[in-house]
Amino acid sequence: MSTRRTPRRALLGAALAIGLAAFSTPASAQPVPVAMGDSLSVETLAFAIALERAKARGLDNRVTAFAREDLAIQAVINGQAQIGIATPYAVMQRTRGQIRNLMQLTRLVFFAVADRSIRTWADVNGQTFTFHARGSGTEAIGNILARRNNITFGQRNYVAGSENRVVAMLNGQIRATIVDLANKNLLMQRGGDRFHVLPGVDNPASDEILFVRAEWAQANPQQVDLLVEEFLKLWTEMARNPAIIETERARIGLLRDAPREILANVTTFYTQGVQEGVFSRTGGSVEVARSDFEFYIEGGQLQGPINELRVEDYWDLGPLTRARARVGS
Repeated sequence: MSTRRTPRRALLGAALAIGLAAFSTPASAQPVPVAMGDSLSVETLAFAIALERAKARGLDNRVTAFAREDLAIQAVINGQAQIGIATPYAVMQRTRGQIRNLMQLTRLVFFAVADRSIRTWADVNGQTFTFHARGSGTEAIGNILARRNNITFGQRNYVAGSENRVVAMLNGQIRATIVDLANKNLLMQRGGDRFHVLPGVDNPASDEILFVRAEWAQANPQQVDLLVEEFLKLWTEMARNPAIIETERARIGLLRDAPREILANVTTFYTQGVQEGVFSRTGGSVEVARSDFEFYIEGGQLQGPINELRVEDYWDLGPLTRARARVGS
């Protein structure tokens, strides 16, 4: 979700820090830094809630949201954060063992959308196309679809956030992009017959992954187990009752300043996400990892051949296995 650039330490300080707790942290405490490749929004509420639950059980953490996920990944690589939420496969291949995936959080249930002047993928050939970020899952999807449809993109533009790309589509600033489920539906509702969905890919790969700095994980195995357990517990509850996200949002006090019309869509967003398979039902496995390898090799974010990629070089499935035993998932 890949070309990554190494930021200087100043970038971490310049990133947007978001306070997820209703309580202040004592100056003497040293919370575990978490790097998230997106801002706090309806789409990332579940991540924030799981982290708050982990904090309530003793894993004090401080989240920093980055405008680009490559900056979040590099923050973990550089030791500025110990926990990350993004898609780090390409960086993992280059850095060889510095970070490990723990749990698949969301899958790439995304849709290629275009205005009606673009009738088929053949009409995209040589045209400007807009993605979430350089090296992102949306760009991997685009690379795969371009290859399968024998076309070449013209200029590649990058606009973070599906909602921002939808606004640009509605304003006529971009003609074709890839967006998530909720924003695809929003575009179709607001755009009338101005837009349509182009054929996409089946069997979505991992989008957002919970990962950690390997050195920190080795020194803090109990905290890693607690972290994964809280994410798995919430994902299990969400699969049974998506409304739990809005209940927990209100209890914790997240997004208190968001407009009412935005908050009114929280349960709808998570209900649709669960139904469409956006939120991982398993959390990951050897099979999931290998499926990701296949996808990201085809998308250009990993270098193959696939039989030379070892799951254990990218994933530590031990915490998830132990969490399943405790949660009963």
